[in-house]
Amino acid sequence: MDRIDLAILDRLQRDGRITNQALSEAVNLSPSACLARVRALEKSGVIIGYHARVAAERIAPTIIVLAEVTLKSHHPEDFGRFEQAVARIDDIVEVLELSGSFDYLLKIAVPDIQGWRALSDHLLASPLGIDKITSHVLMKQSKAFTGFPIRHRDPRIAR
Repeated sequence: MDRIDLAILDRLQRDGRITNQALSEAVNLSPSACLARVRALEKSGVIIGYHARVAAERIAPTIIVLAEVTLKSHHPEDFGRFEQAVARIDDIVEVLELSGSFDYLLKIAVPDIQGWRALSDHLLASPLGIDKITSHVLMKQSKAFTGFPIRHRDPRIAR
């Protein structure tokens, strides 16, 4: 991966809808060479998708809950069973396995606190081996995730 690939990634993270023509101009490549690099980054799994960031609360009432989950047992099959189960629950929008005082951090989008209560009761009653759930309701998102700091990987990339 060279500085041009990094510049392409940096620019696509900031504007996933940029045209190939504009992207090629931004990274000083011909459109065909730029498109070939983007396709290669997609094929190699470096670029894993393109997404629209949606304001869920503008669609319907939504609260975001961050839930710390601790499992009773730490065998590989316990982690696998838990991950498979939560992957099927639409309200759980992100799952992170962590080191430290708890095993997983779940990001959950539900209509209201009763929705969170029902989901947490369901999780605790399930045969997933959950020992404890500690929840935190998001009050305000001060900085949204917009991409990884690609430019820090190569100081020659100007923003």
